[in-house]
Amino acid sequence: MMEEIVSVRCLKHMYPDRTEVSLCGLDFSARRAEKVVILGANGSGKTTLLMHLTGLLRPVKGEVRVLGVDPSREFGKIRSRVGVVLQNAGEQIVGPTVWDDVAFGPRNSGVNGSRLEEMVESIMREVGISSIGKKVPHYLSGGEKKKVALAGAMVSRPEVLILDEPFDGLDARSQSEIMDLINRFNREFGTALIMTTHDVDIVPLMADTVYVLSMGGIVLRAGPREALSSSDVLREANLRPPVLVELAREMEKAGVGIGVPLTVGEARDAILRAVIGE
Repeated sequence: MMEEIVSVRCLKHMYPDRTEVSLCGLDFSARRAEKVVILGANGSGKTTLLMHLTGLLRPVKGEVRVLGVDPSREFGKIRSRVGVVLQNAGEQIVGPTVWDDVAFGPRNSGVNGSRLEEMVESIMREVGISSIGKKVPHYLSGGEKKKVALAGAMVSRPEVLILDEPFDGLDARSQSEIMDLINRFNREFGTALIMTTHDVDIVPLMADTVYVLSMGGIVLRAGPREALSSSDVLREANLRPPVLVELAREMEKAGVGIGVPLTVGEARDAILRAVIGE
């Protein structure tokens, strides 16, 4: 088993308006190089959980550890080891140009000169934004802003990348590009990915492990196939079971078992095997 680098145990938070969010039930953890998807409907506590992982919130009860420290008290110790991409990427872009924004983190950590230029140019090439380095971020498209935020989060090669609804609001092409980039960072650098989504169709493309959040806390921890086939749990969490899983259920009722396909290709192959024996 890979080393556990993130853990959350029975987290409870109280917002200033006295709204209480409880994330108990099952403990949450992420291991080095693991891809973890936090699946939940709006209001289930996904963003609250991520804000505790980044140290922006402090729980009134429970324990949060990221790379061995309490992020709400000692985030400075792990700042360069954790990258963050917010749901609205524009909110975290602060530089006057794309290049300056990507350079912001390492520059404020004391990196400068040729080393800074090397880091920024390298990540911009990898993300595919070298051509817009001199542009003003405010005028970029949603997909471009997401890439800039991703470059800024990955410029220091962090061990953990935290993403809040990373594909929300993107068109199909931009979504596919961001997905490929995130998976490549995980594969090439061993970056642990922790991301939230309410879209069940994202899960088979991005997850090693899935946590399902409901209003009562963390209700399921499983691999993608088990999580997406847990239709009752998903509905209870106000999530729509995947269409392919519903298709499999209807096929089973008709006497044709095709298992639990996660992709269109899997469904096609299973149906061919079951119906015409290929």
